[in-house]
Amino acid sequence: MTTPTTTRALALREGGFATTPMPQVPDSLAPFLELREVPLPALKPGQVLIEVGLSPVNPSDLFFVQGSYGQPRVQGQAAGFEGVGVVIAAGGPQGEKLIGQRVSFLGTGTGAWAAHAVSDAALCIPLHPAVPEADAAALIVNPLTAVALVERARQTGGAFIVNAAGSQLGRLILGLAKDEGLSAIAVIRRPDDAEALKALGAAEVLVSSAPDFDGQARATIKALKPRALLDAVGDQATADLFFAMPAGARWVSYGKMSDEAPALTAMGQFIFMDKAIEGFWLSRWLPAAPPDRAAAVIRQVQERFATGRWQTRVGAELPLDRAIEGVIPAYRRSNGKVMIRP
Repeated sequence: MTTPTTTRALALREGGFATTPMPQVPDSLAPFLELREVPLPALKPGQVLIEVGLSPVNPSDLFFVQGSYGQPRVQGQAAGFEGVGVVIAAGGPQGEKLIGQRVSFLGTGTGAWAAHAVSDAALCIPLHPAVPEADAAALIVNPLTAVALVERARQTGGAFIVNAAGSQLGRLILGLAKDEGLSAIAVIRRPDDAEALKALGAAEVLVSSAPDFDGQARATIKALKPRALLDAVGDQATADLFFAMPAGARWVSYGKMSDEAPALTAMGQFIFMDKAIEGFWLSRWLPAAPPDRAAAVIRQVQERFATGRWQTRVGAELPLDRAIEGVIPAYRRSNGKVMIRP
């Protein structure tokens, strides 16, 4: 088979970072992406070329295409952080053993919202046949983050709070916490998901839009004494929860779904109650993890998907030629993952 030198992709219109603050979800992807044929770089040693099957739209993708993520855009390169596909070429012996295999991958050489993508062989995960395609497409960003965050929560004690708990990542966290004997307090905006989240394993569900939210939150915190707050939102309600938590609490920020800047109203707690705010970024955690630990986490993630204990909810699937106009409406109306299929 002839190795392609170009591919059809959702290419970034601009490079670098945004010069002004950007929202969590843009009104449209049209100012940031265009569908066109892009060149594929020659494979370097340790890289592989993947024929992409499916790729998810994550919150981090939407921040990235707007120039608000922690790494700069490359103008003309495909967007999309992760996906699933089949390896069709390798840049050296390290990747040759992957040729013909179905893998989950990070688009480290080029983005995943394309018919073909370049990735580092070391960051490609050969897949168990029982892992469904949708789960395989979203196997890395959310699942590995879930394992790492639950591990961090376990270090602080037996209970923790997780907000945006109805999201795909929140649900993964709840299921894992239940299996590991931890008490997860789920915070959501709307009551619709409350019973489903309890069934997944939430010890308590708090609805932030409820009139008695503050009182319920304080009573739950007093009873369960959570000392980790896994935060994807970063708003004032999150800060208020944190300051209601016991001494030694850790606020672990891994997302910024809110455009609101929270006020830190009880600064003395950092001094007298040994509280702290810390960040989590999978792109920093994964390379720093010992190889045996990373391998164990990947096996754990695949096993959970293969056995059905974890599942990826798919809200919409769009081809490349409908993605620019279709992703944002689908993203806003769906509780499941929006997927792009080349």
